Amino acid sequence: MKGGSMDWVGLLGRVLMSWIFIQAGFLKAMAPAATMAYFAKDGLPVPGAAYAVALIVEIGGGILFLVGWRVRMTALVLAVWCIATALVAHLHPENREQMINFMKNVCMAGGFLQVVAFGAGRFSLDRR
Repeated sequence: MKGGSMDWVGLLGRVLMSWIFIQAGFLKAMAPAATMAYFAKDGLPVPGAAYAVALIVEIGGGILFLVGWRVRMTALVLAVWCIATALVAHLHPENREQMINFMKNVCMAGGFLQVVAFGAGRFSLDRR
């Protein structure tokens, strides 16, 4: 692909990578009690604070990443979030499904680190 079409690929990548965070954040926002109960079950000491941070990172970070504003810093935050949630919520070697989610989070962190290294591309607010 030539340069111009790669810009569209970068935009599509940001759309696809942000979708999971925006959707997960809104699902958490629609079920605060259930989400905090899940966080407590995972052993988080302050489920209410974890809930607030999750909403900010997932909805706020997802939207910032989608539009490409301060994308390198946002991508770094989301990469750290992916690793943290992989370790806290998905590291259960006895559970195949959770380990698939663990590896999905590790893979997403790698994608975000690529954006940290190479930026958002032409179709982003960072490039305005």
